[in-house]
Amino acid sequence: MKNEKRKKLEIHGKVVTLIKNNNEDFISLTDIAKYKNQEFPADIVKNWLRMRSTINFLGLWERLNNPIFKLVEFDQVKNMAGDNVFVLSPKKWIETTGAIGLISKSGRYEGGTFAHKDIAFEFASWVSPEFKLYLIKEFQRLKENETAKLSMEWSAKRFLTKVNYRIHTEAIKNSLIPKNICPNVIKFMFADEADILNTALFGLTAKEWRDRNPNLEGNIRDYSDITQLICLANLEVLNAEFIKQAISQEERLVKLNEIAIYQMKLMLSLKIEKLIG
Repeated sequence: MKNEKRKKLEIHGKVVTLIKNNNEDFISLTDIAKYKNQEFPADIVKNWLRMRSTINFLGLWERLNNPIFKLVEFDQVKNMAGDNVFVLSPKKWIETTGAIGLISKSGRYEGGTFAHKDIAFEFASWVSPEFKLYLIKEFQRLKENETAKLSMEWSAKRFLTKVNYRIHTEAIKNSLIPKNICPNVIKFMFADEADILNTALFGLTAKEWRDRNPNLEGNIRDYSDITQLICLANLEVLNAEFIKQAISQEERLVKLNEIAIYQMKLMLSLKIEKLIG
């Protein structure tokens, strides 16, 4: 699961958990089910899953959103749905059909069943139409707050970028210009081609940057200014061409470092940040 970030919504005295999965919002069906049965929410989810109408809805959602959905296996599940002996858990549904709309997580405190918001709202409607309306309202409020926050962060970053540019001293500008690569570094063979570019422009590899900045998240490029990122993009194109020409790694590093120094001096003299701001 990628980029999971938990948030909480409080609805009618119940806390409903939201997570991010591949940049999509997933809502806890387990938490929603507690509105109907506090002690055995998993049974509520299973009862909903065994209904033919639920299987049809989930199958339609997967066909629209999941290119690797197993249609043959889905048809087998659909044919069994509605029978008195039919039982289906979220985990079995996921494993059988390759579904991506549900997530089954283990664990006492962070476990449970999560569903894409489209599916979660459908489940909430089955549990309680009233609860569904309050859930949607609270979810929309959260999304509006997130959008407002992102807008403020973007505006603040843009403002600070302009202010920061104006207060740059010559010394700060000079510090952005790459240093000449020392001979000892030139002889070092890099395992990752990306580190050729990092060393040519920043003077150190990704690992060296992480070792020097253990408390920072992300990587060296996340903390680069716009001129460095433009230069880096240019170096990537040039390095690809140098590789086609069968130029050795050592020679490419020297060439890229010389180009980085020249381009950074040129962009700083042209005040490139102001031109694109």
